[in-house]
Amino acid sequence: MEQDSNVCVVIAAKNAGNTIARAIRSALSQPEAAEVVVIDDGSSDGTADVARSVDDGTGRLQVTSFDVNKGPAAARNHAIAQSRSPILAVLDADDFFFPGRLKNLLAQRDWDFIADNIAFVDEETAAGAYLRLDVFPAAPRNLTLSEFIQGNISKRGVRRGEIGFLKPLIRRAFLDQHQLRYRDELRLGEDYDLYARALTKGARYKIIHSCGYGAVVRGNSLSGSHRTIDLKRLYEADRAILAQDGLSPEVRNLIAQHERHIRGRYELREFLDVKRQSGPGAAIAHAAGRPTAIPAIVSGIWGDKTERFRTKNADAPIGLGGDGTLRYLLQPPGNARTA
Repeated sequence: MEQDSNVCVVIAAKNAGNTIARAIRSALSQPEAAEVVVIDDGSSDGTADVARSVDDGTGRLQVTSFDVNKGPAAARNHAIAQSRSPILAVLDADDFFFPGRLKNLLAQRDWDFIADNIAFVDEETAAGAYLRLDVFPAAPRNLTLSEFIQGNISKRGVRRGEIGFLKPLIRRAFLDQHQLRYRDELRLGEDYDLYARALTKGARYKIIHSCGYGAVVRGNSLSGSHRTIDLKRLYEADRAILAQDGLSPEVRNLIAQHERHIRGRYELREFLDVKRQSGPGAAIAHAAGRPTAIPAIVSGIWGDKTERFRTKNADAPIGLGGDGTLRYLLQPPGNARTA
């Protein structure tokens, strides 16, 4: 076990009154959680009151409310600034930790970031998910920058499987040494951006295959929607990384690949926005004025039109496998599974 095992669990929440209690209880149940800092990010549903109602009296829970919504990156930065623990853990307000998660992660050595497996569950099955949780061998390994970047380029027909969904513990000392924090302006991909910048600074990002994080998947999740401007800010964040000195040609190529991927999504969304707001003629004129965007627009429209022919199980419950078992982000080595 790490000697500096005090962990601050950071929870940014907006209108999470129906789920925040479960998230907080799961964090407070971890003996290694020295602080649980909840940032109510401009909610209108009493999220802060619900959060305070599950205080366990140990003095570990702190709840701060923003008058206006600032986004998850700004909320997390605020939590980091007001906390003191040497290790940080991000928990989404609609997700939860399984028992023993922090202990299992802290048992590992030699890391700046460390993440475990994620089990995707539906809201209806979340309460009993622990009873159906598979026990996988830890099989620790280091995540390379190449794997991380490539794992964040989404692929059509593949549901929520990007490596960027991992929720690592983070050493505050590494963030401070390299002056790293979330980019406040990002409301999409803020985790990806922070971890990518850390990896370019030489961060040791370790992953284990045992599962300690439960992600509740909903069709109307805020994390599943985004604005066109959010895509623009994300590819601009990639460009900011590319502007750094000292990146190897390989690293530049990887970041540029992700930038092109996100920029292509942005170009398609902007085209569709113009079409919806001003009609097909205006959209065609818009595309004609941006010839470099035309390939992304055409391929995106074609992909959307043919999606139903390529996705066979679109109506299957997203949190479950076909036989009712849990679905995991990381497949264990050799598909090892212990009941």
